[in-house]
Amino acid sequence: MIDLIISILRSGTPLVYVTLAGVIAQRAGVWNLGLEGLMIIGACATVLGIIVTGNFYVAMAIAMLLCMLASALLWFVIDRLKANPIIAGLGLTGLGIGGTALAVQAIYGSLSAVNAPIGVPRIGPLFGPFAPLSIFVLALPFVVFGMWVLLRRTRFGLRLAAAGEHPFAARSVGVNPSRMRLVALLAGGVLAAIGGAELAAGSLNLFAQNMTSGRGFMAFAAVIFGAGHPIGATLAAFFFSVVSALGIRAQLSFGDALPHDLLQALPYVATVFGVWLSGKLRGGLRAAGGGFGELRDN
Repeated sequence: MIDLIISILRSGTPLVYVTLAGVIAQRAGVWNLGLEGLMIIGACATVLGIIVTGNFYVAMAIAMLLCMLASALLWFVIDRLKANPIIAGLGLTGLGIGGTALAVQAIYGSLSAVNAPIGVPRIGPLFGPFAPLSIFVLALPFVVFGMWVLLRRTRFGLRLAAAGEHPFAARSVGVNPSRMRLVALLAGGVLAAIGGAELAAGSLNLFAQNMTSGRGFMAFAAVIFGAGHPIGATLAAFFFSVVSALGIRAQLSFGDALPHDLLQALPYVATVFGVWLSGKLRGGLRAAGGGFGELRDN
């Protein structure tokens, strides 16, 4: 049982951080389909930064900076150039996947996996069997609670919601919707960088091409499933992680009795089911509020 919990925490933690990046962007009126690209940029930058500098914290700072720059680019394209947010987000995802592959190819001359000598610091023996987990796992409950307080119980959260849902009304009381979107996307870039770092250096200490394997889109689905609420979206992300962990456990338990491709597809099936269920329960897009039209009305 402990092994299963550890597996869920390892697979769920990076997904939750990226989901929170989607939540804060959605709160500002941006449905961020670039989460996959941001996550893989964070993963690649962390591993390469560790190899070059030998220091995890410097590598983490580099990853955050790159993800913030990518988020700023997304903001410029959809806010200043008035591009379609969906197309712009998918473009950012393509840029992240292609850009990281190009960087590894340029540095190492191949697309093989790159190993880092160190990873994210562990929480230590004080936590018993959970000692191998990273500090990002330990920080996760505090980050989720802090995000809930920030978005639901502070003036900043109210301004952010106003900028996303009613930009004209927000402007009338002195709130700049464009600036609020930029702040939200930059904060999301930091969270996505942490998610990518946890994925690549939390337990594996390596970066491989396309290692995110659609987790950014799972995070986007978790935002919809959780109706844009920090806690609801977190629970949705962990639901997908539980399904993934059970699929891995089923492969180990049943061996060739069940098709491996079917078991590996379970998280993605759960993602589709979650989006469908959110629509049936009238959560999802309508309950979360916001939309794409506001970006064009400013």
